[in-house]
Amino acid sequence: MSARSAFALPTLVRRERASLTATLLAPPAALAIALVLNLGLYVLMGRDPVAVVYAMLLEPFLSWASFSEVLLKAGPLLLIAQGLAIGFRAKVFNIGAEGQFILGAIFASAIPVLAPQATGQWIWPLMLLLGALGGALWASITAFWRVRLNANEILVSLMLSLVAIQVLNYLLLGPWKDPAGFNFPQSVMFQYDAMVPTLISGTRVNVSILIALALSVAAWVFMQKSFTGYKLQVGGLAPRAAGYAGFSESRAIWLSLLIGGFAAGLAGAAEVAGPIGQLQRSISTGYGYAAIIVAYLGGLHPVGIVFSTLVMAVLYIGGDNAMVSATLPIAAVRVFQGSLLLAYLVAVAFVRYRLEWRRPAHRSQP
Repeated sequence: MSARSAFALPTLVRRERASLTATLLAPPAALAIALVLNLGLYVLMGRDPVAVVYAMLLEPFLSWASFSEVLLKAGPLLLIAQGLAIGFRAKVFNIGAEGQFILGAIFASAIPVLAPQATGQWIWPLMLLLGALGGALWASITAFWRVRLNANEILVSLMLSLVAIQVLNYLLLGPWKDPAGFNFPQSVMFQYDAMVPTLISGTRVNVSILIALALSVAAWVFMQKSFTGYKLQVGGLAPRAAGYAGFSESRAIWLSLLIGGFAAGLAGAAEVAGPIGQLQRSISTGYGYAAIIVAYLGGLHPVGIVFSTLVMAVLYIGGDNAMVSATLPIAAVRVFQGSLLLAYLVAVAFVRYRLEWRRPAHRSQP
């Protein structure tokens, strides 16, 4: 006899077409869900949730000084996220942007460290170019291992980030250490011509934010209007169709990783040549990992990433405020960022799939 289970089991069934409205509402819904979850966490920690929300989400907008810092944080996040999103849409998962960011900072610092007396307005543009090339070079290692040896790009790029940190430590504790730096692991201070020009007087905002916006436009044109961008998207959505059409998977992997590394390296160069003004061990601030959240929260779309970058930059500055005024530990700020990504992934899952309850069929018993 055949029998059916008395209990229905939940099953995710892919929708024929995702709702545009639901897609647009997924990011704000994820932000609201993450906020509610973290408010409960703050209550359990014995913190005043009102004070935390005020410090984290409102204070960054209450003064020009605070908002200018938001814009400063937005620059590197936007650069890295736009580069990563291109690869993610092609299903090439570069998780090593943090290491590429560090290598970009190292390559850019070579000029002021090795030629501290050099002058001229050519220095900072060349530093940005060297930084971008350094990030692309570091990403090319992952591309080689993925294409030639079929290694997983997630693991390779992630492990290379740890190697990049050790390269940075070696330089700052050895040949690039400032002899007049009181034994601190840092390079010499950069000369004036090695600094990216300030964009807004009285703030630390520099022209790197304009570069990030310009590259956002370039990313949109590349992915929406160019044949190469189209091939990358087809390779991500339908690999078999891309292969049948003659699109090269190896070329897509190389291009995706090099673009991501180029953008991350450029961000690292802009960081050392901008607000920091020297190479330090603290250059590794987690931008490369936070940009992954930014890319997905923006729906991997260049326009959406601009808005999600603003959200993440506010969380960076607001988190610093909350640590001071609401005695919130840094780990709680990281939890907020991580829960935001998790909430978004859940929201997107229900945009693309619907939940159905089905009774599993059992085989007939003889």
